[in-house]
Amino acid sequence: MKIRLIEEKDNKEVEKLIRDCLIEFGGNKPGCAWEDKDLGQFYQVYQPAHKQYLVVVENDHVVGGCGIGPVEGKEGICELQKMYCYKAIRGTGIAQELLNLSLDFAKTYYQQCYLETFSNMIAANRFYLKNGFIPLEQPLIQGPHYACDRWYIKDL
Repeated sequence: MKIRLIEEKDNKEVEKLIRDCLIEFGGNKPGCAWEDKDLGQFYQVYQPAHKQYLVVVENDHVVGGCGIGPVEGKEGICELQKMYCYKAIRGTGIAQELLNLSLDFAKTYYQQCYLETFSNMIAANRFYLKNGFIPLEQPLIQGPHYACDRWYIKDL
């Protein structure tokens, strides 16, 4: 497995990864990433200097990914976006490497990192807590992912 920046050819596989993972956790519904209009265009979305999307590639296929982008209206705060890995690679340490690389990038542009997730993603919630993310009582912003019920922030 290797981690690299997203390429245009990865767009369809990244969309499939996200949709497959959302189905696995019941996130194929309104108010979450399922409805994001840019799911199939991540290469284009993550081109600005203050954004990044990394993919995990195994046997020439995308098996994981993670993005960093700004939180609109919140100066100095980025969001950990669309961090998903297929079940087969969870627990291998690759997600930790993906997170570390993403947060290292984020430190270049931001002072804090925010994320939204679901309470039923138990392992993901443990992972974020283990990595120093602090639970919030409510979302930082009223964004399109209103179905998320867990919110975290971390100083970078």
